[in-house]
Amino acid sequence: MGRDAQVYETACLCQTQAVATKIIAYPGVVPKLWNDTLASHRRAVGDAILDSTAALVAAHGLRSVTMSQIAEQAGIGRATLYKYFPDVEAILIAWHERQVNGHLAHLAHVRDQQGDARKRLEAVLEAYALIAYEHHDSDLAALLHQGEHVARARAHLRDFIRDLLAEGARSGCLRDDVAPDELASYCLHALGAAGRMPSEAAVHRLVTVTLAGVAARG
Repeated sequence: MGRDAQVYETACLCQTQAVATKIIAYPGVVPKLWNDTLASHRRAVGDAILDSTAALVAAHGLRSVTMSQIAEQAGIGRATLYKYFPDVEAILIAWHERQVNGHLAHLAHVRDQQGDARKRLEAVLEAYALIAYEHHDSDLAALLHQGEHVARARAHLRDFIRDLLAEGARSGCLRDDVAPDELASYCLHALGAAGRMPSEAAVHRLVTVTLAGVAARG
């Protein structure tokens, strides 16, 4: 949706609400359709704010972006922007939380496309390592990885990998002499180095070495 369309939509919603308030006395709650429309509009504005901020930071750097620039890029007024977020940092954290949730959904999708537990684990570790490789350390990464949402995502990911390891141990394709919780921590710790690898080929080798550490003992 372009800026003019967003502004037009906002004006139409506000005008419609004002007319409805003057003409119609709703008995009780506002109709569900109207609530859904407002909720959809708020989500659209929120997404526009997050996307605009990410684009500005990528173009100009973390410390150069202002709330005024974000409002202009998103096609909204500053007053509206402040109704959604108090500052740039809060916007970036919300953007990162959306990214993290998207990564977790991607990993679940990758898992569900494979066959046995070992193949699913390999696909998930490969995808996770490539995500880590593509997001190199920076001032932005240092800021974003402090949020509570990151701790929740790490716990979810550890449990996610633990369950694959436990399934593989039961089927005999992965080692069963070490607790799945410990092996999950090992995998995540080992693949944490993916962000410092010089190439994707090096990332693939790292995954191969990590998988060798959890393979069933012959």
